[in-house]
Amino acid sequence: MEKPKPMLTLSQVMTKLAQKGITNEFIMNEQGQMHLRDQEATYHPQDLTILRSYRFEGDSNPDDNAVLYVAEDKNGSKGMIIDSYGADSNYDGESFDNFIREIPVEEDESLNFDT
Repeated sequence: MEKPKPMLTLSQVMTKLAQKGITNEFIMNEQGQMHLRDQEATYHPQDLTILRSYRFEGDSNPDDNAVLYVAEDKNGSKGMIIDSYGADSNYDGESFDNFIREIPVEEDESLNFDT
């Protein structure tokens, strides 16, 4: 029987994404607008596509839960959306959760690091 591969950590996935040229980060400002860090253009959910999501759970602390989404805008710019989840989300309120739920998903198998 083949031994299962250990799960990758958040930093390991971010390193693999950087090797593919994905280093930008989408963030939501206090007004509930999503944008690429250090850029002013804002996005609506329909302007983005989620290409992959990764979930991470802390070994010793349940508060160490995080999710990383790889998203692409309509111009082909790719970036990460990172959020801790559970009791300590990076974002207050439901606006972030609702925004993420409305982004269409098209899985990109080239971003599957389990294989």
